Amino acid sequence: MYYTYMLRCVDGSIYTGITTEPARRLREHIQAGKRAAGYTRSHKAEGFIAIWQSEERSMASRLEALIKSLPKNKKEELAKSGDLSMLNDRLDVGRYTNILSGKE
Repeated sequence: MYYTYMLRCVDGSIYTGITTEPARRLREHIQAGKRAAGYTRSHKAEGFIAIWQSEERSMASRLEALIKSLPKNKKEELAKSGDLSMLNDRLDVGRYTNILSGKE
């Protein structure tokens, strides 16, 4: 399984990424060591605000790219609702399972 996630940083910004192990990846972001993303080394990570599960890496990467292309207000809306239907025209949203949203 692959997971596409959004996490909140202390400055209010949102980072989006993919992983096979959400708990480990969150630890890496929070610890801000070598395995953290460059963005979360300079923008301290707080925690997940949304996570979607998918069966293939390509699916997770596609969702990640689409989320990253959204303006901040749409990212906030997506994180609150977890509803991928706003991406319906660009993604087969039925292939993703929402496992966390609306919790900050």
